[in-house]
Amino acid sequence: MTLVKKPRYIIEDKCTGCTTCVKYCPVTYPDQFNQELSENKAVHIYFSQAIPLVAYIDQSCLYLKEKKCLICESVCKADAIDFSQKEEKLEINVGAIILSVGFEPYNPALKHEYGFGRMANVITSMDFERLLSSTGPHAGEVRRSSDQKHPKKIAWIQCIGSRRVTPGDNSYCSAVCCTYTQKQVILTKDHDASAECTVFHNDIRSYGKDFERYYQRAEKLSDVRFFRSYASIVREDPQTKNVFIRYATNGDGVVEEEFDLVVLSVGLNPPANVKELASKFGVALNGHNFCDIKSTNPIETSRKGVYVSGGFQGPTDIPESVFSASGAGAQCGQQLSYRRGQLSEARVYPPERDVAGEEPRVGVFVCHCGANIGSVVNVPSVVDYALTLPNVVYAQEQLFSCATNSAMQISEIIKERGLNRVVVAACSPRTLEPLFRDTLLEAGLNQYYFEMANIREHNSWVHSKEKEEATDKAKDIVRMSVARSCLLAPLQEFDLPVNKTALVVGGGVAGMTCALSIAQQGCEVHLLEKEKTLGGNARRISHALDGMDVQKFVRDTIKAVYQDPRIKVYHEATILDVAGYVGNFVTTVRSEKGLSEIKHGAGVIATGAAEYKPTEYLYGQSGRVMTQLELEEKISAQDEAVLAAQTVVMIQCVGCRQEDRNYCARICCGHAIKNALKLKEVNPGADIHVLFRDMRTYGFSEDYYREASNQDVKFIRYDVDGKPTVELGDEGEGGPVKVGVRDQILGMELGIDADLLVLSAAIIPAESTQEVAGLFKVTLNPDGFFKEAHAKLKPVEFSIDGMYLCGMAQYPKTIAESISQAYGAAGRVLTLLSKDTVVASGAVCEVLENNCVSCGACITACTYNAIEFHQTPQGRKARVNPILCKGDGLCNTKCPTGAIYLKHFTDEEIESQIDAAPGPGVLAL
Repeated sequence: MTLVKKPRYIIEDKCTGCTTCVKYCPVTYPDQFNQELSENKAVHIYFSQAIPLVAYIDQSCLYLKEKKCLICESVCKADAIDFSQKEEKLEINVGAIILSVGFEPYNPALKHEYGFGRMANVITSMDFERLLSSTGPHAGEVRRSSDQKHPKKIAWIQCIGSRRVTPGDNSYCSAVCCTYTQKQVILTKDHDASAECTVFHNDIRSYGKDFERYYQRAEKLSDVRFFRSYASIVREDPQTKNVFIRYATNGDGVVEEEFDLVVLSVGLNPPANVKELASKFGVALNGHNFCDIKSTNPIETSRKGVYVSGGFQGPTDIPESVFSASGAGAQCGQQLSYRRGQLSEARVYPPERDVAGEEPRVGVFVCHCGANIGSVVNVPSVVDYALTLPNVVYAQEQLFSCATNSAMQISEIIKERGLNRVVVAACSPRTLEPLFRDTLLEAGLNQYYFEMANIREHNSWVHSKEKEEATDKAKDIVRMSVARSCLLAPLQEFDLPVNKTALVVGGGVAGMTCALSIAQQGCEVHLLEKEKTLGGNARRISHALDGMDVQKFVRDTIKAVYQDPRIKVYHEATILDVAGYVGNFVTTVRSEKGLSEIKHGAGVIATGAAEYKPTEYLYGQSGRVMTQLELEEKISAQDEAVLAAQTVVMIQCVGCRQEDRNYCARICCGHAIKNALKLKEVNPGADIHVLFRDMRTYGFSEDYYREASNQDVKFIRYDVDGKPTVELGDEGEGGPVKVGVRDQILGMELGIDADLLVLSAAIIPAESTQEVAGLFKVTLNPDGFFKEAHAKLKPVEFSIDGMYLCGMAQYPKTIAESISQAYGAAGRVLTLLSKDTVVASGAVCEVLENNCVSCGACITACTYNAIEFHQTPQGRKARVNPILCKGDGLCNTKCPTGAIYLKHFTDEEIESQIDAAPGPGVLAL
């Protein structure tokens, strides 16, 4: 494989990302989309957590063009500018390739009607994202480019470049625009509570996990309107530069309204030069010029050994991009497992400096976190205050403390200033504490000398309207953290062996796919299924919306599972007990094999979900009323009554998007479209009505929605306050069902006599979900689905180390999405099982035996069975198994004599924070 490495004219190992070169660069040119909004320079630097903060110089540089300038070279203190760099060709040998080339935002300048590029205050959603960013053109302030004023009245227009068949547009739904617009509305209101926000939309497609609540949160904000109407930009006021939008209303006809700023919610296009890219790698493209993939394996391209992840698969959100990337890694692992570990090198840290006898020398680093903290808290004031605190010898502010250059800077300052304690005032330790601990290790300091002060979730996010008070609170939090840091002690972590066996709970499509991937990477797998046969819900599905033969896929997958000698299948399985810890779990199972004790290093929960059995709309009272899944089974079985039905009514959102199940079940709209098209195929004269609130056929499913409409499937929108009514007809149970619904366009009540009434019933958690969660000590979300460690960054992992999830157990999803996530979970499992050892935390409990009175309160309190009695010369005493201990401190609070304590969270450390909380000169009670 030949690569061409373009020169960046930067020595990456030297660049610190300080941005000095950017500030002094004299070359400026307009943004490629909005020529008035932002200013680019010849030197670029990106603020990101994912990549090192290093600069690069583009071809607009005066020195590259005319051998002039060299200002950047003269101001760079790191001596990182190198104009002698040349283009290089690199030959590399690889066994597999992953194409993660992303997508391009749709460019509305291609369509004159949008006014983009002609009207100063018409911008794209990407432009608006930059305005909201602290690294944007106005340091996080939303200002109009025409006059630099804060816009008070802002409109968003949805589906720009998407869901249209006109030239220059895309027919598919870009999937992410509705939710990112809601985010921008919420952030706009955070910036300016008096701002008036209007969103012109067609369907609101909040189909992801927790997205429905997020939509409701945005909709309920004051002075926020979500208006269902096509909208057009008609003109610009020549004096004020305000923009006029024309749109249709139900009651007042066509209305024209003036806005200070208009944001075009642009869709997602395939990557630039995609055809050239596809040709180079020998992969096929679909009709939309994204990578051509199959539902049976959405990560595999048309060329063996070349895989795809992220936006090149099609319009996709962050979680799907993350687990598809992990899944691509898993499939590379299947292909290249024989090479695993042969090219990797162990990371070597410098020797740890013994500072136990030194006086505390605390360094405080206060993060702006872009606008998240910096727009609320006066960060420089907090830094100045930190320098007045006892034992603080250094303090500074950072734009993003978690960025690579900032972490490197902290490590260097630890060494230069002789720091032996570090406090980072930033966000929650939940995600980033491991990064900062690693920074201490890089500096030769024990990682447990680190303390994190949460001034974002605990402060700026909840006090965004009280800036002075938030700044004072940030100082309080920093003061408390500094006090605690002075008492921190070095702790040692220890290695635990890893059992290279996996347990997969659930034998549906996701569970089987995950088990096969793990097994094909060389690990033994125990697959548990509660039923007598494998296949799960997929056994009831004939074909997918895109035509995939689901039954053939299920048969082939089951056959592959049984034929793989590394997979042991347990039918009619019931889990009785789960014990152990990451790398060394023990699960007791009763199955057709009898009682089994399974030892495994990792576990995957893929228990699936269930179809809601409606209690409304005469379900169970009339044979003409059924669910979509039951309809599909009848179509597949060639049921004559179903195939001959002349009038069919489908009701969407049955059992969901309501108070007791406040979520969208994601797959119901696609299921209805699929069954409607199938009925039309066998009975073209059938009169089919789909009663819906929002048709959420996201991504490429939009094409099938349009096809159904073209085949005269009638779509009638209803409102949540005006749900359809259903009653038996004059002929009773044997006759047609009477359905009533108000047509919002016609403004009148419609009555339909339906031969079939099909309910698009919600997807609900599997019956065993609560029990399984308790056994594995993992958490559920408010809707009862399994809760991942982080919605965006860790979508297939639990907060419990060594446990993973995939499929509909996590949230409703299509078969293709379940398969992709199953590969993603397999990839994360192999990240663990490919290691010989795993590191256990040093922050565990310990017993002071002389104080122990053998009451057993700690043993009763511990949910991990980490404490037991043992005999000593002084009698029976409690002892903690540090391998099983999770460091939750529950036993510590229950002990009546204070005999048990939690390392890194000792009473002295906590009390020091309490004492510091009131501030100097204030008596703590």
